[in-house]
Amino acid sequence: MKKTSLALAVAAGTLGASSMAQAEFIKDSKASIEARNFYFNRDLRHTTAAQQSKREEWAQGFILKAESGFTEGTVGFGLDAYAGLGLKLDSSDERAGTNLLPNGFGDEGPGEYSEATATFKAKVSNTVLKVGGLMPKLPSVSSNDARLLPQSFLGGHLNSQEIAGLTFDAGQLKELNQRDSTDFQDLSVNAAGGIRNFAFSGKGNQGDDFNFAGLSYKWQDNLTTAYHYGELEELYKQHIFNVVHVLPIADKQSLKTDLRFARTTDDGRSNIDNKYFGAMLTYALSGHSFGLGYQKMSGDTGYAYLNGTDPFLVNYVQIGDFASKDEKSWQARYDFNFASIGIPGLTFMTRYISGDNIDRGDGVAEGREWERDMDIAYVIQEGPLKNLGLKWRNATMRSDALGELDENRLILSYTLPLL
Repeated sequence: MKKTSLALAVAAGTLGASSMAQAEFIKDSKASIEARNFYFNRDLRHTTAAQQSKREEWAQGFILKAESGFTEGTVGFGLDAYAGLGLKLDSSDERAGTNLLPNGFGDEGPGEYSEATATFKAKVSNTVLKVGGLMPKLPSVSSNDARLLPQSFLGGHLNSQEIAGLTFDAGQLKELNQRDSTDFQDLSVNAAGGIRNFAFSGKGNQGDDFNFAGLSYKWQDNLTTAYHYGELEELYKQHIFNVVHVLPIADKQSLKTDLRFARTTDDGRSNIDNKYFGAMLTYALSGHSFGLGYQKMSGDTGYAYLNGTDPFLVNYVQIGDFASKDEKSWQARYDFNFASIGIPGLTFMTRYISGDNIDRGDGVAEGREWERDMDIAYVIQEGPLKNLGLKWRNATMRSDALGELDENRLILSYTLPLL
Protein backbone atom coordinates (compact mmCIF):
# COMPACT_ATOMS: atom_id res chain seq x y z
CA MET A 1 0.00 0.00 0.00
CA LYS A 2 1.39 3.43 -0.92
CA LYS A 3 2.49 5.77 1.85
CA THR A 4 0.81 9.08 1.09
CA SER A 5 0.36 12.28 3.04
CA LEU A 6 -3.31 11.39 3.25
CA ALA A 7 -2.51 8.00 4.76
CA LEU A 8 -0.26 9.68 7.32
CA ALA A 9 -3.08 12.05 8.22
CA VAL A 10 -5.37 9.09 8.73
CA ALA A 11 -2.77 7.45 10.96
CA ALA A 12 -2.56 10.61 13.06
CA GLY A 13 -6.33 10.62 13.35
CA THR A 14 -6.22 7.00 14.44
CA LEU A 15 -3.81 7.80 17.26
CA GLY A 16 -6.01 10.67 18.38
CA ALA A 17 -9.10 8.52 18.28
CA SER A 18 -7.51 5.96 20.61
CA SER A 19 -8.10 8.32 23.53
CA MET A 20 -11.81 8.72 22.80
CA ALA A 21 -13.48 6.80 25.57
CA GLN A 22 -16.75 8.65 25.71
CA ALA A 23 -20.05 6.82 25.97
CA GLU A 24 -21.58 7.71 22.58
CA PHE A 25 -18.41 6.66 20.76
CA ILE A 26 -18.74 3.13 22.16
CA LYS A 27 -22.54 2.82 22.33
CA ASP A 28 -23.12 3.59 18.64
CA SER A 29 -20.24 1.44 17.37
CA LYS A 30 -20.91 -1.55 15.11
CA ALA A 31 -18.79 -4.15 13.39
CA SER A 32 -19.34 -7.17 11.15
CA ILE A 33 -17.40 -9.73 9.16
CA GLU A 34 -18.62 -11.12 5.86
CA ALA A 35 -17.45 -14.46 4.49
CA ARG A 36 -17.82 -14.49 0.69
CA ASN A 37 -17.19 -17.65 -1.35
CA PHE A 38 -17.02 -16.88 -5.08
CA TYR A 39 -16.80 -19.14 -8.14
CA PHE A 40 -16.40 -17.37 -11.50
CA ASN A 41 -16.46 -18.95 -14.99
CA ARG A 42 -16.33 -16.93 -18.22
CA ASP A 43 -16.16 -18.84 -21.52
CA LEU A 44 -14.39 -16.69 -24.14
CA ARG A 45 -15.98 -18.26 -27.19
CA HIS A 46 -14.53 -15.76 -29.67
CA THR A 47 -10.86 -16.54 -29.00
CA THR A 48 -8.54 -18.72 -31.07
CA ALA A 49 -6.63 -21.78 -29.88
CA ALA A 50 -3.53 -19.62 -29.25
CA GLN A 51 -5.41 -17.27 -26.90
CA GLN A 52 -7.07 -17.67 -23.53
CA SER A 53 -10.33 -19.54 -24.03
CA LYS A 54 -11.68 -19.48 -20.48
CA ARG A 55 -11.38 -17.57 -17.21
CA GLU A 56 -12.25 -19.77 -14.28
CA GLU A 57 -11.33 -19.31 -10.62
CA TRP A 58 -12.64 -20.05 -7.13
CA ALA A 59 -11.78 -17.96 -4.07
CA GLN A 60 -12.76 -17.24 -0.48
CA GLY A 61 -12.97 -13.71 0.85
CA PHE A 62 -13.35 -12.19 4.32
CA ILE A 63 -14.50 -8.57 4.71
CA LEU A 64 -14.28 -6.85 8.10
CA LYS A 65 -16.04 -3.50 8.56
CA ALA A 66 -16.10 -1.53 11.81
CA GLU A 67 -17.74 1.84 12.48
CA SER A 68 -17.50 3.78 15.71
CA GLY A 69 -20.03 6.24 17.03
CA PHE A 70 -19.09 9.88 17.62
CA THR A 71 -17.71 11.47 20.74
CA GLU A 72 -19.94 13.86 22.64
CA GLY A 73 -19.77 17.61 22.10
CA THR A 74 -20.44 20.19 19.41
CA VAL A 75 -17.95 18.42 17.16
CA GLY A 76 -18.01 14.64 17.42
CA PHE A 77 -15.11 12.48 16.29
CA GLY A 78 -15.00 8.86 15.23
CA LEU A 79 -13.07 6.20 13.38
CA ASP A 80 -14.05 3.53 10.84
CA ALA A 81 -11.94 0.62 9.64
CA TYR A 82 -12.01 -1.86 6.77
CA ALA A 83 -9.90 -4.98 6.18
CA GLY A 84 -10.16 -7.59 3.43
CA LEU A 85 -8.53 -10.99 2.92
CA GLY A 86 -8.72 -13.06 -0.27
CA LEU A 87 -7.70 -16.73 -0.44
CA LYS A 88 -7.19 -18.65 -3.68
CA LEU A 89 -9.04 -21.97 -3.73
CA ASP A 90 -8.55 -22.86 -7.40
CA SER A 91 -6.79 -21.18 -10.33
CA SER A 92 -4.18 -21.79 -13.04
CA ASP A 93 -2.06 -19.81 -15.50
CA GLU A 94 -4.45 -20.68 -18.35
CA ARG A 95 -7.64 -19.70 -16.45
CA ALA A 96 -6.54 -16.60 -14.48
CA GLY A 97 -7.88 -13.06 -14.90
CA THR A 98 -11.40 -13.17 -13.41
CA ASN A 99 -10.70 -10.11 -11.18
CA LEU A 100 -11.26 -12.26 -8.10
CA LEU A 101 -7.51 -12.45 -7.45
CA PRO A 102 -4.45 -10.28 -8.25
CA ASN A 103 -3.37 -12.16 -11.36
CA GLY A 104 -3.71 -12.37 -15.13
CA PHE A 105 -3.48 -14.79 -18.05
CA GLY A 106 -0.15 -16.61 -17.83
CA ASP A 107 0.30 -15.96 -14.09
CA GLU A 108 -2.09 -17.38 -11.50
CA GLY A 109 -0.63 -15.06 -8.87
CA PRO A 110 -0.26 -15.45 -5.10
CA GLY A 111 -2.28 -17.78 -2.91
CA GLU A 112 -3.64 -14.92 -0.81
CA TYR A 113 -3.83 -11.13 -0.66
CA SER A 114 -5.02 -8.59 1.89
CA GLU A 115 -5.80 -4.89 2.28
CA ALA A 116 -6.86 -2.46 5.00
CA THR A 117 -7.87 1.19 5.39
CA ALA A 118 -8.88 3.51 8.21
CA THR A 119 -11.26 6.48 8.02
CA PHE A 120 -11.20 9.42 10.41
CA LYS A 121 -14.57 11.20 10.70
CA ALA A 122 -15.98 14.32 12.30
CA LYS A 123 -19.60 15.36 12.77
CA VAL A 124 -21.28 18.70 13.38
CA SER A 125 -25.08 18.57 13.59
CA ASN A 126 -26.14 16.56 10.49
CA THR A 127 -22.92 17.12 8.56
CA VAL A 128 -20.22 14.43 8.46
CA LEU A 129 -16.69 14.69 7.07
CA LYS A 130 -14.76 11.48 6.34
CA VAL A 131 -11.06 11.35 5.45
CA GLY A 132 -9.17 8.16 4.57
CA GLY A 133 -10.55 4.96 3.08
CA LEU A 134 -13.82 5.54 1.20
CA MET A 135 -16.35 3.47 -0.77
CA PRO A 136 -18.65 6.15 -2.25
CA LYS A 137 -21.99 5.32 -3.87
CA LEU A 138 -22.85 8.38 -5.96
CA PRO A 139 -23.87 8.92 -9.61
CA SER A 140 -20.52 10.60 -10.28
CA VAL A 141 -18.45 7.81 -8.66
CA SER A 142 -19.66 4.47 -7.32
CA SER A 143 -17.37 1.87 -5.76
CA ASN A 144 -17.64 -1.59 -7.38
CA ASP A 145 -18.34 -4.60 -5.15
CA ALA A 146 -19.06 -7.28 -7.76
CA ARG A 147 -16.12 -9.58 -7.02
CA LEU A 148 -14.40 -11.04 -3.94
CA LEU A 149 -13.38 -7.77 -2.24
CA PRO A 150 -14.78 -4.26 -2.80
CA GLN A 151 -13.06 -1.41 -4.62
CA SER A 152 -11.94 1.43 -2.32
CA PHE A 153 -10.47 4.93 -2.53
CA LEU A 154 -8.31 7.30 -0.52
CA GLY A 155 -9.75 10.78 -0.17
CA GLY A 156 -12.20 13.01 1.64
CA HIS A 157 -16.03 13.07 1.53
CA LEU A 158 -18.39 15.63 3.07
CA ASN A 159 -22.07 14.67 3.43
CA SER A 160 -24.57 17.22 4.76
CA GLN A 161 -28.30 16.79 5.50
CA GLU A 162 -28.99 19.99 7.43
CA ILE A 163 -32.17 20.80 5.46
CA ALA A 164 -35.01 18.28 5.47
CA GLY A 165 -35.11 16.42 2.15
CA LEU A 166 -31.86 17.95 0.88
CA THR A 167 -28.60 15.98 0.70
CA PHE A 168 -25.31 17.62 -0.26
CA ASP A 169 -22.15 15.70 -1.12
CA ALA A 170 -18.68 17.00 -1.99
CA GLY A 171 -15.17 15.67 -1.88
CA GLN A 172 -11.95 14.65 -3.54
CA LEU A 173 -10.48 11.23 -4.32
CA LYS A 174 -6.72 10.81 -4.63
CA GLU A 175 -6.11 7.13 -5.42
CA LEU A 176 -8.02 3.88 -5.78
CA ASN A 177 -7.51 0.25 -4.85
CA GLN A 178 -9.10 -2.04 -7.42
CA ARG A 179 -11.16 -5.03 -6.29
CA ASP A 180 -8.37 -7.50 -7.25
CA SER A 181 -5.41 -5.46 -5.99
CA THR A 182 -3.68 -4.57 -2.73
CA ASP A 183 -2.00 -1.40 -4.04
CA PHE A 184 -3.45 2.08 -4.32
CA GLN A 185 -3.09 3.39 -7.87
CA ASP A 186 -3.52 6.62 -9.82
CA LEU A 187 -6.96 7.38 -11.24
CA SER A 188 -7.79 6.74 -14.89
CA VAL A 189 -10.72 6.55 -17.34
CA ASN A 190 -12.42 3.27 -18.14
CA ALA A 191 -11.32 3.01 -21.78
CA ALA A 192 -11.80 -0.76 -22.16
CA GLY A 193 -14.91 -2.84 -22.59
CA GLY A 194 -16.31 -1.09 -25.66
CA ILE A 195 -15.58 1.22 -28.58
CA ARG A 196 -15.06 4.58 -26.87
CA ASN A 197 -12.91 6.48 -29.41
CA PHE A 198 -10.96 8.11 -26.55
CA ALA A 199 -7.62 9.83 -27.25
CA PHE A 200 -5.23 11.09 -24.56
CA SER A 201 -2.12 13.27 -24.62
CA GLY A 202 0.66 13.99 -22.12
CA LYS A 203 0.48 11.36 -19.36
CA GLY A 204 -2.02 9.33 -21.37
CA ASN A 205 -5.03 7.78 -19.63
CA GLN A 206 -3.96 8.91 -16.17
CA GLY A 207 -5.59 11.81 -14.37
CA ASP A 208 -4.85 13.62 -11.14
CA ASP A 209 -7.44 14.07 -8.39
CA PHE A 210 -11.14 13.33 -8.86
CA ASN A 211 -13.35 16.14 -7.54
CA PHE A 212 -17.07 15.65 -7.00
CA ALA A 213 -20.12 17.49 -5.69
CA GLY A 214 -23.84 16.92 -5.80
CA LEU A 215 -27.30 17.87 -4.56
CA SER A 216 -30.28 15.58 -4.13
CA TYR A 217 -33.69 16.85 -3.05
CA LYS A 218 -36.68 14.76 -2.05
CA TRP A 219 -39.70 16.93 -2.92
CA GLN A 220 -42.21 14.31 -1.80
CA ASP A 221 -42.03 10.69 -0.72
CA ASN A 222 -42.38 9.68 -4.38
CA LEU A 223 -40.34 12.38 -6.17
CA THR A 224 -36.58 13.01 -6.03
CA THR A 225 -34.36 15.14 -8.27
CA ALA A 226 -30.57 15.27 -8.27
CA TYR A 227 -27.57 16.97 -9.86
CA HIS A 228 -24.02 15.63 -9.56
CA TYR A 229 -20.70 16.87 -10.88
CA GLY A 230 -17.52 14.85 -11.36
CA GLU A 231 -14.12 15.94 -12.62
CA LEU A 232 -11.05 13.80 -13.24
CA GLU A 233 -8.48 16.58 -13.44
CA GLU A 234 -6.99 17.05 -16.93
CA LEU A 235 -9.17 14.31 -18.49
CA TYR A 236 -12.91 14.97 -18.18
CA LYS A 237 -15.72 17.00 -16.59
CA GLN A 238 -19.18 15.51 -16.15
CA HIS A 239 -22.63 16.88 -15.25
CA ILE A 240 -25.30 14.32 -14.29
CA PHE A 241 -29.03 15.01 -13.86
CA ASN A 242 -31.54 12.53 -12.46
CA VAL A 243 -35.29 12.47 -11.78
CA VAL A 244 -37.00 9.56 -10.02
CA HIS A 245 -40.79 9.42 -9.60
CA VAL A 246 -42.97 6.63 -8.23
CA LEU A 247 -46.67 6.79 -9.15
CA PRO A 248 -48.99 4.75 -6.90
CA ILE A 249 -51.69 3.13 -9.07
CA ALA A 250 -53.60 0.82 -6.75
CA ASP A 251 -52.97 -1.56 -3.89
CA LYS A 252 -49.55 -3.19 -4.47
CA GLN A 253 -49.26 -1.48 -7.87
CA SER A 254 -46.95 1.36 -8.92
CA LEU A 255 -45.10 2.83 -11.88
CA LYS A 256 -41.52 4.04 -11.33
CA THR A 257 -39.89 6.48 -13.77
CA ASP A 258 -36.11 6.94 -13.66
CA LEU A 259 -34.73 9.59 -16.08
CA ARG A 260 -30.99 10.30 -16.46
CA PHE A 261 -28.95 12.73 -18.53
CA ALA A 262 -25.20 13.33 -18.50
CA ARG A 263 -22.95 15.74 -20.39
CA THR A 264 -19.23 14.90 -20.40
CA THR A 265 -16.46 17.03 -21.92
CA ASP A 266 -12.66 17.00 -21.96
CA ASP A 267 -10.52 18.77 -19.38
CA GLY A 268 -7.42 19.54 -21.42
CA ARG A 269 -5.67 16.26 -22.25
CA SER A 270 -8.39 14.21 -23.92
CA ASN A 271 -10.98 14.34 -26.69
CA ILE A 272 -13.85 13.18 -24.44
CA ASP A 273 -17.19 14.47 -25.69
CA ASN A 274 -20.39 12.59 -24.86
CA LYS A 275 -24.10 13.15 -24.28
CA TYR A 276 -25.99 10.40 -22.51
CA PHE A 277 -29.74 9.92 -22.09
CA GLY A 278 -31.27 7.03 -20.19
CA ALA A 279 -34.78 6.13 -19.08
CA MET A 280 -36.17 3.20 -17.13
CA LEU A 281 -39.87 2.54 -16.52
CA THR A 282 -40.78 -0.14 -13.99
CA TYR A 283 -44.31 -1.39 -13.35
CA ALA A 284 -44.69 -3.25 -10.04
CA LEU A 285 -47.61 -5.56 -9.28
CA SER A 286 -47.45 -7.45 -5.99
CA GLY A 287 -44.24 -9.52 -6.24
CA HIS A 288 -43.81 -8.87 -9.99
CA SER A 289 -41.81 -6.06 -11.63
CA PHE A 290 -41.73 -5.36 -15.36
CA GLY A 291 -39.13 -2.90 -16.67
CA LEU A 292 -38.39 -1.22 -20.00
CA GLY A 293 -35.22 0.80 -20.49
CA TYR A 294 -33.68 2.94 -23.21
CA GLN A 295 -30.18 4.39 -23.47
CA LYS A 296 -28.58 6.63 -26.11
CA MET A 297 -25.00 7.84 -26.59
CA SER A 298 -24.07 10.76 -28.84
CA GLY A 299 -21.01 12.96 -29.34
CA ASP A 300 -17.45 12.28 -30.48
CA THR A 301 -16.77 9.54 -27.89
CA GLY A 302 -18.46 6.97 -25.69
CA TYR A 303 -19.33 7.48 -22.01
CA ALA A 304 -16.48 8.23 -19.56
CA TYR A 305 -16.21 7.09 -15.94
CA LEU A 306 -13.48 6.15 -13.46
CA ASN A 307 -11.76 2.87 -14.22
CA GLY A 308 -13.33 -0.08 -12.42
CA THR A 309 -16.31 1.81 -10.95
CA ASP A 310 -20.04 1.32 -11.58
CA PRO A 311 -21.27 3.91 -14.13
CA PHE A 312 -24.64 5.64 -13.67
CA LEU A 313 -26.25 4.02 -16.72
CA VAL A 314 -29.63 2.27 -16.93
CA ASN A 315 -28.14 -0.37 -19.27
CA TYR A 316 -25.02 -1.08 -17.20
CA VAL A 317 -25.50 -4.79 -16.49
CA GLN A 318 -23.52 -7.93 -15.59
CA ILE A 319 -20.98 -7.82 -18.44
CA GLY A 320 -21.60 -4.81 -20.69
CA ASP A 321 -22.41 -1.14 -20.20
CA PHE A 322 -23.69 -0.45 -23.75
CA ALA A 323 -21.84 2.88 -23.72
CA SER A 324 -19.80 2.78 -26.94
CA LYS A 325 -19.66 5.74 -29.32
CA ASP A 326 -23.12 6.53 -30.79
CA GLU A 327 -24.63 3.36 -29.33
CA LYS A 328 -28.39 3.06 -28.82
CA SER A 329 -29.75 0.29 -26.63
CA TRP A 330 -32.96 -0.91 -25.03
CA GLN A 331 -33.70 -3.27 -22.14
CA ALA A 332 -36.57 -5.53 -21.10
CA ARG A 333 -36.47 -6.78 -17.50
CA TYR A 334 -38.57 -8.96 -15.21
CA ASP A 335 -38.20 -9.47 -11.43
CA PHE A 336 -40.16 -11.66 -9.04
CA ASN A 337 -40.04 -11.70 -5.24
CA PHE A 338 -41.29 -15.07 -4.00
CA ALA A 339 -42.21 -13.53 -0.62
CA SER A 340 -45.47 -12.53 -2.31
CA ILE A 341 -46.42 -16.23 -2.52
CA GLY A 342 -45.10 -17.21 0.89
CA ILE A 343 -41.41 -17.94 0.18
CA PRO A 344 -39.48 -15.05 1.75
CA GLY A 345 -35.81 -14.73 0.84
CA LEU A 346 -36.12 -16.11 -2.70
CA THR A 347 -35.83 -13.69 -5.65
CA PHE A 348 -35.50 -14.02 -9.43
CA MET A 349 -34.44 -11.58 -12.15
CA THR A 350 -33.98 -11.84 -15.90
CA ARG A 351 -33.31 -9.17 -18.54
CA TYR A 352 -32.38 -8.75 -22.18
CA ILE A 353 -30.43 -5.78 -23.58
CA SER A 354 -29.86 -5.06 -27.27
CA GLY A 355 -27.57 -2.34 -28.66
CA ASP A 356 -26.80 -1.12 -32.16
CA ASN A 357 -25.52 1.89 -34.15
CA ILE A 358 -22.01 1.53 -32.62
CA ASP A 359 -19.48 3.68 -34.49
CA ARG A 360 -16.58 1.32 -35.27
CA GLY A 361 -14.61 3.79 -37.37
CA ASP A 362 -14.44 4.91 -40.99
CA GLY A 363 -15.28 2.26 -43.54
CA VAL A 364 -16.47 -0.28 -40.96
CA ALA A 365 -20.09 -1.34 -40.62
CA GLU A 366 -21.88 -0.21 -37.46
CA GLY A 367 -21.53 -2.55 -34.51
CA ARG A 368 -24.21 -4.47 -32.64
CA GLU A 369 -24.39 -6.39 -29.37
CA TRP A 370 -26.84 -8.07 -27.02
CA GLU A 371 -26.78 -9.54 -23.51
CA ARG A 372 -29.11 -11.78 -21.55
CA ASP A 373 -28.80 -12.03 -17.75
CA MET A 374 -30.44 -14.16 -15.07
CA ASP A 375 -30.07 -13.99 -11.26
CA ILE A 376 -31.52 -16.42 -8.73
CA ALA A 377 -30.87 -15.61 -5.07
CA TYR A 378 -31.97 -17.05 -1.74
CA VAL A 379 -31.27 -15.91 1.81
CA ILE A 380 -32.03 -18.52 4.49
CA GLN A 381 -34.57 -17.01 6.88
CA GLU A 382 -34.28 -19.17 10.00
CA GLY A 383 -32.40 -21.98 11.68
CA PRO A 384 -28.65 -22.39 12.29
CA LEU A 385 -27.84 -21.10 8.76
CA LYS A 386 -30.04 -17.99 9.04
CA ASN A 387 -28.82 -15.10 6.84
CA LEU A 388 -26.67 -17.36 4.63
CA GLY A 389 -27.07 -16.04 1.09
CA LEU A 390 -26.78 -18.09 -2.10
CA LYS A 391 -26.78 -16.53 -5.57
CA TRP A 392 -26.38 -17.83 -9.13
CA ARG A 393 -25.68 -15.23 -11.82
CA ASN A 394 -25.75 -16.30 -15.47
CA ALA A 395 -25.04 -14.15 -18.53
CA THR A 396 -24.62 -14.54 -22.28
CA MET A 397 -23.21 -11.77 -24.48
CA ARG A 398 -22.62 -11.49 -28.21
CA SER A 399 -20.86 -8.25 -29.13
CA ASP A 400 -18.85 -6.69 -31.96
CA ALA A 401 -16.99 -4.80 -29.22
CA LEU A 402 -16.45 -7.48 -26.54
CA GLY A 403 -16.80 -10.75 -28.46
CA GLU A 404 -18.79 -13.85 -27.53
CA LEU A 405 -19.01 -14.52 -23.79
CA ASP A 406 -20.88 -17.05 -21.64
CA GLU A 407 -20.61 -16.53 -17.89
CA ASN A 408 -21.65 -18.10 -14.58
CA ARG A 409 -21.04 -16.81 -11.06
CA LEU A 410 -21.87 -18.75 -7.89
CA ILE A 411 -21.71 -16.72 -4.67
CA LEU A 412 -22.21 -17.82 -1.07
CA SER A 413 -22.12 -15.09 1.57
CA TYR A 414 -22.65 -14.88 5.29
CA THR A 415 -22.40 -11.75 7.46
CA LEU A 416 -21.78 -12.14 11.18
CA PRO A 417 -22.42 -9.08 13.39
CA LEU A 418 -19.60 -8.58 15.89
CA LEU A 419 -21.03 -5.58 17.75
